[in-house]
Amino acid sequence: MSSDPSAGEPILAEVVIIGAGPCGLFQAFELGLLGIGAQIVDSLARPGGQCTELYPDKPIYDIPALPVCGAQELIDRLLEQIKPFNVRMHLGQEARELARRGGRFLVRTAAGATFDAGAVVIAAGVGSFQPRRIGLEGAEAFEEHSIQYRVRDANELSGRRLVIFGGGDSALDWTLELAATARSLTLVHRRPQFRAAPASVAKMRELVAAGRVRYLEGVAQSLILAGGALAGVNVKASDGRVHALEADRLLAFYGLHPKLGPIAEWGLALERKALRVDTEKFQTSVPGVFAIGDVSAYPGKKKLILSGFHEAALAAFAIQHHLYPEKKQFLQYTTTSPVMHKRLGVPDT
Repeated sequence: MSSDPSAGEPILAEVVIIGAGPCGLFQAFELGLLGIGAQIVDSLARPGGQCTELYPDKPIYDIPALPVCGAQELIDRLLEQIKPFNVRMHLGQEARELARRGGRFLVRTAAGATFDAGAVVIAAGVGSFQPRRIGLEGAEAFEEHSIQYRVRDANELSGRRLVIFGGGDSALDWTLELAATARSLTLVHRRPQFRAAPASVAKMRELVAAGRVRYLEGVAQSLILAGGALAGVNVKASDGRVHALEADRLLAFYGLHPKLGPIAEWGLALERKALRVDTEKFQTSVPGVFAIGDVSAYPGKKKLILSGFHEAALAAFAIQHHLYPEKKQFLQYTTTSPVMHKRLGVPDT
């Protein structure tokens, strides 16, 4: 753990949650049900984590009682859910340091804010993540506009000539989504095997057979420029031939570089680039520091949003005991408890 970051006046908090993705937001809700206040810190400028930054329009099918829910829709619902608890968010601030001071913790962000917290929950997903880039000469000048690693606005791509690179779920999902509105669309993957869902691959092949999508097995070789603007890309196919593809936009879905970043230096026990936790409290190797969601590791771990919600519920009770060991714990059901009704603003019946 780092040395005591004493500069600045610390912000007092019962709990600091590092990460404003779905698990971090639900953690704030579960703590709020127990009457525990939380403040959230996130390096991104908006809450939502990967759901907002990488696939806001992607459907999610395993959220209880919601047969289908868009990723951004899920975040919006979670933000609505925590409104009664007045959770304060500190966005665009990467948590850089974690230090113990007596029985409490100091968390310092890259922006210089310091928090004095009774407990800390790390819900940082895969940590700081960056997309794997296309790696072509001159590509940096066009990134986030003509060359994109995530789709922020699907409507902006309508009527354009698109080339999509990748063989995973993101590449196939967007191929299927954009084929209907693109002027032309070519999918490029370096090998015949795909990592995407078989049903998506089958639908893609149907579009190829119908002439609505072109598929090339190959790799990007170089950009084609015209008057300083992107005009296309040269793709070297598996048979050695080079295909010059006209394109207004290149969408590269090569996956992410997951990095724990500063979290790896906080003296917490690690297991395969994740934080080792127990399955009773979801506490790390340091008492008072908890981890949930993709950043946590334990036997049988499944990296699902659904699993992260379960972890947040159990962590909340463990945090309550850590902060207030003398307080008697009892399970309150939101369907019947007048205390919960009052906190959530549910009218008496």
